[in-house]
Amino acid sequence: MIASLRLSMAGDPDIISDFVVPQNATVDGNLFTFTGMRVLIEAPAPTTFKVLKASLAEFPALEGQSVSYAVLQYPAGTVNPPHTHPRASELLFLLRGSLEVGFVNTTNKLFTQTLQSGDVFVFPKGLVHYQYNKDSSVFALAISSFGSVSAGTVSIPTTVFNTSIFDGVLAKSFKTDSATIEKLKAGLAH
Repeated sequence: MIASLRLSMAGDPDIISDFVVPQNATVDGNLFTFTGMRVLIEAPAPTTFKVLKASLAEFPALEGQSVSYAVLQYPAGTVNPPHTHPRASELLFLLRGSLEVGFVNTTNKLFTQTLQSGDVFVFPKGLVHYQYNKDSSVFALAISSFGSVSAGTVSIPTTVFNTSIFDGVLAKSFKTDSATIEKLKAGLAH
């Protein structure tokens, strides 16, 4: 029974030391420094939505720390499509521009807000959410923190339409026909 309870409490494991040292690593200030965000300094704004992450995969010193980070860049009119983070909640801090954000709870209620620079918004763990820069001329920039070293991202459009789920199942699920499903799949391929 205890094993079952442990399996049902998914999340980052607790550590019994101050930090975890990756194999073959030198323990000094460099271990705790991630320089991967330097590419953002004085870089031109991207032309498509872009995410730069500092998670366990990019920054091994995060092991056991239950935290990760992402910088999200939204050119005018771009969207971070509906997605979930199955292992963490997300705290988004908008540094520049404005964003329409929203999430859907388990009773299918949509919660939306228009954020301005300086606002912070929380997306509860595992719930479908999105961000949209509906401004047609202003770039938006946000920082997100996650309560896991590996929050995971499940993109709804990609998961539904870029996998091998049978078109007939999708057509029935969305109450449409297979031709429409094929058009949606073709649109994601470009």
